Amino acid sequence: MSSSNRLHLLLMFLFGQVWSISSVQEMQTDLETIMKINAAGEMMQCSTAMDILFVMDSSYSVGKGGFERSLHYVLKLCEALDVSTDKVRVGVILFGSTPKLEISLDSYKSKEELKKKMKKIHYRGGSTQTGLALKFVLRKGFSGGRNSTVPRVVILLSDGKSQGAVQLAASELKLSGVTLFAVGVRYPRWEELRKLASSPSDSYVFFAEHFSDAVNGLFTTLTTSSVCTAVPSGCKVESYPCVQKTLETVKELQGNFMCWKGSKGYLPYTSLCPHYRYNKVYRQHPVVCHRTICPEPCDSQPCQNGGTCISEGLEKYRCECPAGYGSDPNCAPILSFDCSVDVLFLLEGSSALTLEGFLHFKSFLKRFMQAVLSSDTPVKMGLAQYGSDVKIEAKIGEHRDPVKLIQAVEGLGYRGGQAKAGNALHYVTRHGFQSTPVFADIQDDLPRVVVLLTGTPSVDPVIEPAKYARDREIFIIGVAPEEMRAEINNITGNPQRTIKYQSPDRLSAKIPELRAKICSVDNQGCLGQALDLVFVLDASSGVGKDNFVHLQDFVRSTSVQFDINRDVAQMGLVVYGRRPVTVFDLDKYDSGSAVLKAVGDAAFLGEKASTGSALLHVLSQSLTVGKGARPGVNKAVVVLTDGTGLEDAAVPAQKIRDSGVSVFVIGIGDIHQEVLFRIAGSEDHMISVPSYDDLKYSEDVLVQMVCSGSREKPSRGDLPKPAGLRRRQQKSEKELLQRYREHRRRHVSPTQHR
Repeated sequence: MSSSNRLHLLLMFLFGQVWSISSVQEMQTDLETIMKINAAGEMMQCSTAMDILFVMDSSYSVGKGGFERSLHYVLKLCEALDVSTDKVRVGVILFGSTPKLEISLDSYKSKEELKKKMKKIHYRGGSTQTGLALKFVLRKGFSGGRNSTVPRVVILLSDGKSQGAVQLAASELKLSGVTLFAVGVRYPRWEELRKLASSPSDSYVFFAEHFSDAVNGLFTTLTTSSVCTAVPSGCKVESYPCVQKTLETVKELQGNFMCWKGSKGYLPYTSLCPHYRYNKVYRQHPVVCHRTICPEPCDSQPCQNGGTCISEGLEKYRCECPAGYGSDPNCAPILSFDCSVDVLFLLEGSSALTLEGFLHFKSFLKRFMQAVLSSDTPVKMGLAQYGSDVKIEAKIGEHRDPVKLIQAVEGLGYRGGQAKAGNALHYVTRHGFQSTPVFADIQDDLPRVVVLLTGTPSVDPVIEPAKYARDREIFIIGVAPEEMRAEINNITGNPQRTIKYQSPDRLSAKIPELRAKICSVDNQGCLGQALDLVFVLDASSGVGKDNFVHLQDFVRSTSVQFDINRDVAQMGLVVYGRRPVTVFDLDKYDSGSAVLKAVGDAAFLGEKASTGSALLHVLSQSLTVGKGARPGVNKAVVVLTDGTGLEDAAVPAQKIRDSGVSVFVIGIGDIHQEVLFRIAGSEDHMISVPSYDDLKYSEDVLVQMVCSGSREKPSRGDLPKPAGLRRRQQKSEKELLQRYREHRRRHVSPTQHR
């Protein structure tokens, strides 16, 4: 069976049935188990001497759509029957107001002829006279039948909304030796169908919408009752709790209202009368399902590196491998982590996601770990799940053995509740990375990563909790469907840390991409590279107070990509309106968290802008030894501006560049490139974004430009580099800028380009 067919059957099985959280937690059903049930239904065949009558409800309450679906089920069931004159014989009776024999047991010679006759059956309408139909079966249904030793089976397809007496006819039919199955159509009245069917009703009542499951259940019952042997060799019958649903009309009291009831003499007579409203509500009926499950070659999980195993019968399989692994039939070789980070996987387990979505996430996570983990992997991982609340399922580093970590994933239970991603991000920021240090006196200082696996939009705000996490030097990588692009970009703070998927069953193809994004965190920014970096922010009235917050957020998000301490990277901040103000000097803070807080505390100034005054201030104050600048250390200045007040900036910028300091400029809005060029001195040190919201798209690009320039650009007082090396630097930055422009074309809407 193809993967697309299996998925189609699975979706029909899942979405047509209501699962309660308690029953899900009790049975801990796995996605592969559900697929095995449907696959077994496809493989079942019944070949024995047997007479089967389909009694099909064609009334108005079933409707034409419900009738067509029940006819589809009948045709599907016949595919698994060995139809012939000496094996299985099939007849069809239609009923509405009156019953009619459409196909008698002896009116055809082959299965193909039977199917042609069935496809000519049409919907009739009428009332639901199920009792008359069952009496008709007693009198004429099995006419022309064989001797009494041949099993007789009646399969009633109805919504169970009979008009008239029906129980007596059903009892007489069962007393005559007929096995009676009841298959619900549309929104069945399950109480009636269970009373009509043979006992125990759990084994004889099914739902026509779940055609593969209903075929499986019916043939399982026929096998266990020794009517025929339909269960393939090596398969087994299993029982599990499940829920049947229906849609019922409920009468609800809305209140009492004054109503007229006649008159007494010349006066009207009124009183309070109840007012009712009729609502459609779903009712759930817990039952026990008995199904056949067959082992598959994919049970051993032979496909590595996130490859998808596709069964081709009971013994053969093939692997659909992600990009880069198709040369090996089992998707080898194994990927590996060559970086050192702490990773917390945060899985959505909300009711909106559904059990199916949650099981897809579990399957993806297991395959990811199987693909990348080994006993000597330096990465430490943890697990958390969220719905309305959050639970840390496995602490960071709790399971260093990959087998135990995968077992922890397998043991995850579906929680349900609302999808509160904002609450979850805030919680794991505070409690998710509390791991035991390797040595008692040494704290773990590895980069911290949260991988958010989500499938539905959050019901609570996510921007502030995500910002709270990023401000505490936590990198967020988001894995979400394409339609959640805007929300997940707001959470990660950077589209380059977002992984989008079209369908959850294709997540395995994202394993190499997720591994690369996790490890890229370990190589972010200028880690280990000495650098003095000064940000210069336009805080004038032209920018405005609200947009100034965007500039602060940009600096905060960018700063976490540098190793802030006295020996490696130092950061300073200057804001300006008409006059410049130093927020903090290069040697003020020696930790990233302190820098984050100080940037957030920077004050908006207002007034007109004078970028030239700000750059002179940076040259004469910020980049001096007395303010923390280190001799012989690479230096860079980054200016963020909306373009106002740049008239006096060219000469001061040239003086800074002449002193050996790299100058980068980011222009927001419609700014002439020539104006930016006079400040940066090179097109390769310029970035233009159409709006303040788009600043986040250039964070990583700026960091890579600064780091690339710092590795090759001479610092103040150093000798110039050879011309050949300068040309290589220019080419590298041009390539980087080209990648940035391509990225902008992918992520910015057409209206923003205009």
